[in-house]
Amino acid sequence: MSYSIAVSGASGYAGGEVLRLLAGHPEVEVGAVTAHSSAGELLGSVQPHLHPLAEKTILETTAENLAGHDVVFLALPHGASGEIAAQLADDVLVIDAAADHRLESAGAWEAFYGSEHQGTWPYGLPELPGQRERLAGARRIAVPGCYPTTILLGLAPAFAAGLVEPTDVVIVAATGTSGAGKSLRPHLLGSETMGGMSPYGVGGIHRHTPEIEQGLGGIAGTEVQISFTPTLAPMARGILATSTARLAEGTTAGQLREAYAARYEAEPFVHLLPEGQWPATKHVVGSNHVTVQLAVDERAGRVIVVSASDNLTKGTAGGAVQSMNIALGLEETTGLNLLGVSP
Repeated sequence: MSYSIAVSGASGYAGGEVLRLLAGHPEVEVGAVTAHSSAGELLGSVQPHLHPLAEKTILETTAENLAGHDVVFLALPHGASGEIAAQLADDVLVIDAAADHRLESAGAWEAFYGSEHQGTWPYGLPELPGQRERLAGARRIAVPGCYPTTILLGLAPAFAAGLVEPTDVVIVAATGTSGAGKSLRPHLLGSETMGGMSPYGVGGIHRHTPEIEQGLGGIAGTEVQISFTPTLAPMARGILATSTARLAEGTTAGQLREAYAARYEAEPFVHLLPEGQWPATKHVVGSNHVTVQLAVDERAGRVIVVSASDNLTKGTAGGAVQSMNIALGLEETTGLNLLGVSP
């Protein structure tokens, strides 16, 4: 059986990455591709790398154009998915790559996004405890943010095993410029980003903060508080997250290593690296893989976890396709057997 797929936001980075993966997926057929500003153009004019789909005409993003498909991917700006999703049939698998349906707390949504909360959907990060069961057969899925994906997979084993404290969690992460989307902004020009790094969203105001706290809290079974500082790196793709947490009393480096090895031993896309080898963004570019390494700072009583991902693949589109596979009962890795590119 071949599943028909519609993709909104097809002219953007996230939508383009979804289409790149679907073009090589053996169990699907891409139907409607939609966008706003580029409606009426050929897809190949705005996504020239998508050769198999280049002759498709981009339609206006409406519920009518997205209807009639088995699966609909919404790669729209934050706040725009709820209205469209509400008009799609209940039996359609709708996968939202925006933030609209990730948060459980309406208060947190309103505080960080400034609009009315649209409700909570099953969270599309299969590697979290119990999440595959929630995704199986689901017809509404919220794709995690790219930072939360990378950070949660880095810290999840330590919190699941109760080896770290739920407060005093400090995270500094660097991302490539594609994380900000395709819109033209002066601070994202090549001349502004090349040859340097800069922080943004400093002081606990980045919108992914409540999502990370929600994910860690669900794993730990108690409220978790983080300090999160994102930075912009002069690269197109990738996230490198350095996360530190205070060790719970009696925790040893050996216990942590064992917890991580056990958690990720059977995971197809998350890899604990051999001791002494550290994650690098260039090793996961274009892939659905996340690499993880950890060390214990005995003097400070903290664990340092470094995790790397491609923000557009595992951080967005790859996670979406992986979740789709689970929801449809397909092999989870279908269409995602892509290794990183090196050099």
